Amino acid sequence: MSTTTVQKSATADQAPAPAAPGRTRRRGERSLLGTLASHGLLTVASLIALFPVAWLVFLSLGPDKDDYLHPGRIWSKMTFDNYSFVLQETNFFDWLKSSLVVSLGTTVIGVLIAATTGYAVSRMRFPGYKKFMWALLVTQMFPVAVLMVPMYQILSELQLIDTYLGLILVYCSTAVPYCAWLMKGYFDTIPFEIDEAGRVDGLSPFGTFLRLILPLSRPGLAVAAFYSFITAFGEVAFATTFLLDDEKYTFAVGLQSFVSEHDAQRNLMAATAVLIAIPVSAFFYLVQKNLVTGLTAGGTKG
Repeated sequence: MSTTTVQKSATADQAPAPAAPGRTRRRGERSLLGTLASHGLLTVASLIALFPVAWLVFLSLGPDKDDYLHPGRIWSKMTFDNYSFVLQETNFFDWLKSSLVVSLGTTVIGVLIAATTGYAVSRMRFPGYKKFMWALLVTQMFPVAVLMVPMYQILSELQLIDTYLGLILVYCSTAVPYCAWLMKGYFDTIPFEIDEAGRVDGLSPFGTFLRLILPLSRPGLAVAAFYSFITAFGEVAFATTFLLDDEKYTFAVGLQSFVSEHDAQRNLMAATAVLIAIPVSAFFYLVQKNLVTGLTAGGTKG
């Protein structure tokens, strides 16, 4: 054996072994640092979102109207007397009834009109359909102060002042244009082949809409219903102007009874606000499964 061969063999034996390949990160997989940062950011955002609600509940437990100036004193004298007073000594349940009648009425009528309007514009091509949709959008540009007087005159001529129906129609004039745009965008995501299959099966256009399209558009309907409900439930200006009987006041108007010219019972307002949030939270819970789907799908086409 030659010396050269021995030297090559020794060099080969002393050569370092190749390093083991590192673990390849899959697509979409985050590092530990990224996961901790995202969770920390979401935690901070959640605390920021929950703080106003927790602060409102905390102030509602203070027995005095000026406790909001010295919140630290509330810890030693927390009480539920504010809730007892609101439930027993005010027209809270009348406000609840009025708010639910107006809000649910606006939701049902508004979603029905918006859904049929959005479907017609999405599927049918009639003269001026684009201008019609732009006209709906333009109606959202007018401030409430401009609309107040003409709406009051119209409702007065129809003898709908101080009625639930009059207020529902006013709220529909606000909710329907936006919901029609929303539903039109959602109907655009539903294939036209479904309409054609309905016609082949002998369904009329309305039958196709009612039996085939509506069941597929529940997420979009949920978003439109939630928007209509919130619009009617929390509105103040129209309700204050068009409702005269204190037994027909909605929650938004009833809250003003705790504010006088020289005084404000903020502890009672806080307790009432907490109670008001319960119906809205319940409605949100019913439609939450479809909200995200409806919002994202309705924005893919327009």
